[in-house]
Amino acid sequence: MLLPELAQIEDDHESVLHRVISLSLNAHWQVIGQRTVKSAVTSMLSQSNGEPPVLALDLELDENGQIIYSVPTAWDEWVQLPIREGDFYIQMGKGRVRAPLITIARNFAKMPRKAPRLSNAAIHERDGGICQYTGEKLSRGEMTVDHVVPRDRGGRDEWGNLVTAKKQLNHDKGNRLNSEVGLKLIRTPKAPPTVPVSSTVTEARHPSWVPFLIKS
Repeated sequence: MLLPELAQIEDDHESVLHRVISLSLNAHWQVIGQRTVKSAVTSMLSQSNGEPPVLALDLELDENGQIIYSVPTAWDEWVQLPIREGDFYIQMGKGRVRAPLITIARNFAKMPRKAPRLSNAAIHERDGGICQYTGEKLSRGEMTVDHVVPRDRGGRDEWGNLVTAKKQLNHDKGNRLNSEVGLKLIRTPKAPPTVPVSSTVTEARHPSWVPFLIKS
């Protein structure tokens, strides 16, 4: 069930509500995720011991993207803020309200960690683009992903069973085991370490995000 104030948001602004353009920060103003405007508003309307656990950041940047001012603001004060040129807004029963594009979890100081998503690109990155049988550095067009234990021999799609390999070598191996074709891995494949969530959010979906993203 929606909270009473959130339920008043008019349907013609659903496209703004469901856009993932709200950046989440912890109490130290470090990035801990991204979410929809609707989720950000819902968190601002929640209560913990009589106080809002999540504040929105009233932020203004200069022409160079540097912060002019930044003020953590509770919902009751947030709804009084003016809609500036270029601001996203949501239409509520009481009128237009600026969309919160950055929120701060004031009582959450931790940094969540995230396991990389299993994919061919992630396997190639883990292995540094090196064939795990020959040690050869491969170009993008030369590499593929090999199942150490082939699928039809019971092998699974998991970090410990997937390695970067040269396409021709993988083709020649077919559905045979390494022991059957005389292949040896140069290292045992395993899942890469988890990384801070802050390092996984690299794309600024709004200019206001830029000062908070880790510079690569």
